[in-house]
Amino acid sequence: MRAEPHYVDERSGASYPIDEPRWCGDDGAPLTVSALPGITPGQVDTGARSLWRYRAALPVRIDAPVSLGEGCTPLVEKDWGEGRVHFKLEWFSPTGSFKDRGTSVMISLLAQRGVREVIEDSSGNGGASVAAYCAAAGIRARILVPESTSPAKVLQSRAYGAEVQLVPGDRDATAAEALRQSAATYYASHNWHPFFLQGTKTLAYELWEDLGFTAPDAVVTVAGAGSTVLGCDLGFGELLAAGQIAHRPRLLVAQPANCAPIHAAFHGKAAPAFSPTVAEGTAIREPVRLPEVVSAVRRSGGDMAAIPEDAIVAAVRGLAAMGLYAEPTSATAAAAIDVFRARGAIRPGETTAVLLTGSGLKAATAMGALFTPEDTPEGGNPR
Repeated sequence: MRAEPHYVDERSGASYPIDEPRWCGDDGAPLTVSALPGITPGQVDTGARSLWRYRAALPVRIDAPVSLGEGCTPLVEKDWGEGRVHFKLEWFSPTGSFKDRGTSVMISLLAQRGVREVIEDSSGNGGASVAAYCAAAGIRARILVPESTSPAKVLQSRAYGAEVQLVPGDRDATAAEALRQSAATYYASHNWHPFFLQGTKTLAYELWEDLGFTAPDAVVTVAGAGSTVLGCDLGFGELLAAGQIAHRPRLLVAQPANCAPIHAAFHGKAAPAFSPTVAEGTAIREPVRLPEVVSAVRRSGGDMAAIPEDAIVAAVRGLAAMGLYAEPTSATAAAAIDVFRARGAIRPGETTAVLLTGSGLKAATAMGALFTPEDTPEGGNPR
C-alpha cells in the first residue's frame, strides 16, 4: 500500500507530516513531497482552463484554488537554426512568467491553511508572482528584491499592493535577509517551499497533453535556482511511474557563463567567479537545491551548457525577429539550442520543447539597451 504523501528531506532521509506549516527540514535542508503515482488522461479536468486541470496530480486536496488562469500556455513550433523546435511561451502566464504555476499552488495551500502574511525574496519575477497571488488571496506580502532589480518588476509587485523592500547587494544577500526575517513571518519562498515545485511540475503534464499525451524527447530550459528542472523531473517522473510515457525527456539546461554554479557542479568543476549577467533572473550563486538539480539532469540523461553574454543577446534578437519577445533570462534557453544540437543532445527528427519563461516586458531597461533605433532599420526586423 502506498504511504500517504509527506515531506521528505532527500539529503538525510528525514520525513515530516504534510500538514505541518513548514518550508524546510529541522536542520534547514530543503524538502520535497514524497513520490506520487501520477495521473492518466482520464483524470485531466478538461473543464478547467488552467493548470488546475491537473489537480488530481497534487498531493493534497485544494478546495478553493487561488487561480488567475495560469497554465495552458501556447506551444509554438518554429525553425531555429538547422531544425524545428517547440517554444513553450510561459510569458502568457498572468504575471508574465512561469513562476505563476508554482505560486498558484503554493499560495492556494497557504490560504487554505489560514496564513495571512508572508515574505518572499526574488530577483523580480517570483516576487511579482507572489504579490499577485497574495492580492488574489487577501494575504499581506512583503517582497525582498536586490536593489538592482528591473524597475518594471518592482513596480509590478507594488501595483499588486505588496510592500517591496530593496536590499543592498546581490541576489544572495537578498535571500540571506529573507531567511533572517522568516523568524517572524511565514516564508513563502519559490526556491524553498515544496509546494512551489508541485506547481511547476504541471509544465511536464501540460507538455504531455500538448503533444497528444506523449513526452517530448528533450526539454531545453534555463536555470537559476532550477525550479523548472525540478518541476519537469517530478512531473515526467510521475507520468513514467503511471505508465503514461515510455521514457523521461532529456533535460538540457542552460546557465549564463557569468553565473553558472549548477553547470560547474554538473561537470565536476569548481564554480567560476561571478560576473554580472544580462540574464538577471539566473544570477544565483548558491542555489538552494543545487545537488537535487544536478541529480535531476543526470537522471534524465541530460546535459548542461554555460552560455556567454553575446550569445544570450543574439538569442534575444533572434527570438524578437520571429515575433517572440523574450527577456534575456528566458532567451538563454534558446541560445543553448545550437550548443546542445552540436553535442548531439538535440537530434534530428526528435521533438524538442524549449521553455521561454518570461516576457521581455519584464526587463524593460535591459531590453531597451539591446534594441535602440539604430538597431532596427525603417520598416524591417532587427539586424
